[in-house]
Parts: sequence; structure tokens; C-alpha cells
Amino acid sequence: MPAGVYSIIGFTIALIIALILTPVVKNFAFKVGAIDKPNARKVHTRIMPRLGGLAIYLAFVGTFLVLFPFLPDGLLNRYDMNLIKGLLVGGTIIVLIGALDDRFELSAKVKLLGQIAAASVVVFGFDVQINLLNIPFGDTMQPVAEWLSIPLTIFWIVGCTNAINLIDGLDGLAAGVSGIAIGTILVMAGLMGSEPVILMSALLLGGIIGFLVFNFHPAKIFMGDSGSLFLGFSLAVLSMFGFKQVAIVSFVTPLLIIGVPMADTFFAVVRRMVNRKPIFAPDKGHLHHCLRELGYSHRRTVLIIYGIAAFFGVSAIIQSTVIQSSAANWVTFVVIAVLVFIMQIGAELIGLVDKSKRPVLDFIQRLRMKLVTQSRGK
Repeated sequence: MPAGVYSIIGFTIALIIALILTPVVKNFAFKVGAIDKPNARKVHTRIMPRLGGLAIYLAFVGTFLVLFPFLPDGLLNRYDMNLIKGLLVGGTIIVLIGALDDRFELSAKVKLLGQIAAASVVVFGFDVQINLLNIPFGDTMQPVAEWLSIPLTIFWIVGCTNAINLIDGLDGLAAGVSGIAIGTILVMAGLMGSEPVILMSALLLGGIIGFLVFNFHPAKIFMGDSGSLFLGFSLAVLSMFGFKQVAIVSFVTPLLIIGVPMADTFFAVVRRMVNRKPIFAPDKGHLHHCLRELGYSHRRTVLIIYGIAAFFGVSAIIQSTVIQSSAANWVTFVVIAVLVFIMQIGAELIGLVDKSKRPVLDFIQRLRMKLVTQSRGK
């Protein structure tokens, strides 16, 4: 049986399991008290069950365990198996930490320690590290020194994990953005012919879509930290398959795949530093909050962010498909420059960092006025 068929079967099984388990998890969340109560910082107005991430996790892991005995020999090599084991074991730790937070609201420090522990399992337990990078304007894949490889890998995993968690503020937002990112990885894996990545991405995407049926506005259940942390962790590990595709993906490709959550996280850190607030202090200045303040409805805001995430995903695919060409470095540079400029303009327009400070827009305005004055003088 062709390997792609297993991915289609796996996607279908994961989708069905998530559809069945999500209502069960919803009732379980109410019974154990894993609920989200409304407050001034949140947009929902009624008590909502959390723990929805358990349905995604169980659909993903359960489907893999069902399919694994039937997978053809040679589909998964040693590195692939180590990465998958790291994803399953580390993901289990992450889900447990997230589930405890959904019920007992753990401190930020405890959750961070749990994320570092899960990342360390991947690095030290299964010898998975980022040791090759294709840096823009570099000749070939550049080796990463071991002393840098370990902290870089842990930082990447923890960063991605928290990035998805920070955008989980509207019905269906984190699940949808994660689904788009996973879909991007799936398409890129298909172009690269990486069957293990296709399989794992298909399983996770099936679980996400099955859960999203109950999570899109108006949501019947939240994914909670058990879901957002697990999806962020899974994205980080799955994207590391790409680091092993020599001369196919560049250093910036994984960043583009998760461009929306990473950008929102970056601007959140800058915003809190500008306002002299703790970096981990929650606020209502995230992308979805700003769009809501502009008057967009709940559903429209989510769909706009979906569109932005899809734009980043298409950019990642385009950038990765030309990375082997002679113009690859210039394409990478242009893609990065354009996206950074667009992000900065967008952030200033909606007040993502500070509603009163718009340095780039003010500069453009001054430049425009100067050009108008000069043209009139002539």
C-alpha cells in the first residue's frame, strides 16, 4: 500500500476520534472543574469547559499507535523514530502540564519549567538537535556547534510552545492558526517527498479539524493550555524534520510557518518592555484584541487572522521551493524584508505595541509631505 494512503487513513481516523472524544472531554472538564470563568481580560461571557487539548492529543497519539504496526518497513528511519518518540513523550509531558494548569492554574514559572523539561526530553532523551542550518547568503547548510545546538533546540521548542499559547484568546483562533501551520508543513513535506512528516502532519491535522468543529465561534469547549501548549510543542518538533532536509529549507522557513504566533509574541514582548511591565504579564494588546477594538466581530477577527496565517504559510512554501535556485538568497532576503515591513506597518496601524507611537508611518508621512512640497516648488 502506498505510504500516502496511510496518511489519508490516519487523517480520517484522527478526525473521527476527535469528533467522538471532544464532547466526552467537555463533560469530563465540567466534572473535574477544569473551567474558564469570564473576567475583564477575556472576551467570553459564560463559564466554558477547558481541557479540549486532550481530545486532540488522544486523537493524534491513538491514531499513530493504531497505524504503527501496519506501516511499511523503511518508512521511518532511526532519526525519524527518535523525533517521533520525542514528540510523543515530550508531548505527553506538555499535555499533563497544560491539563494541570487548566484545572489548578499553575504559575508561569512552573509551566516554563515543564516546557523546558519536555524540550530536554527531546534533546537529551532522544538525541534530537538542530545541528544544520541553511542561513541566508550562506553557501551550504552550516553546521551548528554542539555547545550552541542544545540551547538553540530547547529555545526553539519552548518559544514555539509559548507562541501558540499566547494567541489562544478567541474561539477557534489557536486551533485554526495551528491547523494552517500544520497544513503548510504537510504541503512542504509533500513537495520534499518526506513521507514521515506527511504522516505525522496528517494525523495532527485530523485531530485539530475534528476539535475545531466544537471550538469555532460560538465555541462549546476551549482547548485550554493542554491544547495550545501541545500544538505549539508539536509544531516545533515537526518543523525540526525540515532542518534535516539538507539544502531544501532555510533557517527562516520554520519561522514563516508560525509567523502569526511568533510575530504576536515578539510584539507582546516589545509592548511590555515599552510599557515597563513583566514579560509574562497578561494584557489585552494582542493582535486579536486590537482587531476587536477596531470593530471587527468575533468571527471576522478570527477569519482575518486565518488569512494572515495563510499568507505566511504560502510565503514559506514559495521561499522553500526556490531555496535551491541560484537566486535563492535574494528571494529569501526579499521575502523577509517585505514581511518585516508589512508586519511593522500593520502593528502601527492597529496599535499592537503603542497606539501613540508610529515611527515608520510618521516617517512615510514626513517623506510624502517633503516630496509634495518639492514638487510644488518646481
